[in-house]
Amino acid sequence: MSLLANIIGFSFVGLAARMGQLSIQSRNLYSNPGGHLIAMGAFGYVGYLAHKWEAYSGQLLAQKKQEIREGRQEMVAKFASAE
Repeated sequence: MSLLANIIGFSFVGLAARMGQLSIQSRNLYSNPGGHLIAMGAFGYVGYLAHKWEAYSGQLLAQKKQEIREGRQEMVAKFASAE
């Protein structure tokens, strides 16, 4: 998923959370639009962090797989030379 799609998606979740909060309180949904922007910005930032974490964790997993693969190859070579 692209970075922009992740940020926009999380921003809309923030807007929905804000509207849900106002509807539970039985307040006007269109009052204080600054609160909507703050909620969207905060959730958009969480989306940015989620995207960065996904990329970082993918690198960590690839590195760990490579380490495991190298370890297996060394073990196979060790057992083959012992025979």
